[in-house]
Amino acid sequence: MPSYSPAQHRHDCDRALAPFLAHPDLPFADVLTGADVQQAFADDGVHFGTPRTAVYTPPLTLWGWLSQAVHKEKACLAAALRLGVLLLVLGRPPGDCDSGTYCRARAKLPPCLLRRLAVQVGRRLERQLPQAWRWRGRHVQLVDGCTVQLPDTPANQRRYPQLPSQKPGLGFPLMRLVLVVSLLTACVQDLAYGRYEGKETGETALFRTLLGEMTAGDVVVFDRYYCSYFMVALALRRGLDLVVRLHQRRSCDFRRGRRLGPGDHVVEWQRPERPAWMTAEEYATMPQTLAVREVFVKVDQPGFRTESLVVVTTLTDADTYAKEDIGDLYRERWQVELDIRSLKVGLQMDYLRCKTPFMVDKEVWANVLGYNLVRKVAAQAAALHGRHPRAISFTATKQAVEASWSALSTAAAAMQLALGQHLLKELAKQRVGERPDRCEPRAVKRRPKPHKLLNKPRAEAQAELLKGRRGRPGGGQAQGGGRRRC
Repeated sequence: MPSYSPAQHRHDCDRALAPFLAHPDLPFADVLTGADVQQAFADDGVHFGTPRTAVYTPPLTLWGWLSQAVHKEKACLAAALRLGVLLLVLGRPPGDCDSGTYCRARAKLPPCLLRRLAVQVGRRLERQLPQAWRWRGRHVQLVDGCTVQLPDTPANQRRYPQLPSQKPGLGFPLMRLVLVVSLLTACVQDLAYGRYEGKETGETALFRTLLGEMTAGDVVVFDRYYCSYFMVALALRRGLDLVVRLHQRRSCDFRRGRRLGPGDHVVEWQRPERPAWMTAEEYATMPQTLAVREVFVKVDQPGFRTESLVVVTTLTDADTYAKEDIGDLYRERWQVELDIRSLKVGLQMDYLRCKTPFMVDKEVWANVLGYNLVRKVAAQAAALHGRHPRAISFTATKQAVEASWSALSTAAAAMQLALGQHLLKELAKQRVGERPDRCEPRAVKRRPKPHKLLNKPRAEAQAELLKGRRGRPGGGQAQGGGRRRC
């Protein structure tokens, strides 16, 4: 019979969250608790590592994967070694710090569990922050897409093919992501992903799969790629309001419609023909017309590429939502670009590391869970010291979590509270600079080291190098850039 103590299991669930300042006397401690994690394991039937001597139990495996998400060193061996050190400090047998055993344990954590925890952090934190921090008392969600590369393995290539313009063996599998990010907390509220090219793989198609999970009453901000009649109609059906830049193919005439002020009017859009992705039955339920508001925004800031733009919104009440408010809110759309950079650069998510789609799904959500927990720590610092969550540096918060990881994982409750209070006080000093009109050239000063690009599959290039060495006594340099061996 399994002899792994249920009490120890609960304690390890708390330990998995301890590096993210989960002490109950700190703000937002109930955003994600050890009890929530334990319940998620039970609901998804995650039971492994039950003997008393087992090392890779579900909560400790989650602890190891979150350490990979936050730490700069992402190797599975590094996570296994960190886990071995943790167990030694706790006075438990560390077992064999084998990366293979650790990877097999990771494979037993279902992606639905990781998604459930990640989304819970983002949504609970959003609801708990003060009403005064919201935009006109409403929650605002930012939506944008990006791509990430995967290891070049046959399994990944079948699921997420490389660009067809690249030669076989020279490209990398490519995954497209669409993220819903909170304007208030910068947490990822939801995420959809799929292959880069093919039928129903674009950003709008992926976002439509997320509409059913969004909360009625929220305001959603897009770039102009999402500006279409049916996107507006589907969002209104869900109870959402939109703020989006007018698509470049749609014209705007402020002489028409119901005038609200200079460069501000409400017009009716006519329903276009049925798109290929929509069924005839669904098309029949779409309204014949849509009343939308169009706002002209002039950009007077020198150095900005755009001099003027038209913003479309379903917020048609000009008394409640002034023209300037709409323009300022659309300008906040740029925040999602910075949040994606934090994910792809700060957490090194621009290139995933798992070699099969089975594990890639889990890796995506494990990284998002780690990202949201770091953002939660930033919100804790903001709440305690009178800051806005976005005013706290993500990089500094991640570094603080990484620096205190081992100490918080093994400290007693009183020490966790004292260390957490100290870290939050220091993080409140690491504020993001206010640079709303910053203008920089899109160029870098530091020159990267020049490297020749691989223009043929690696196996072929290696074969040419070996062939060249065998043909030369002493193994001189072969054609293709091979190095001389001594």
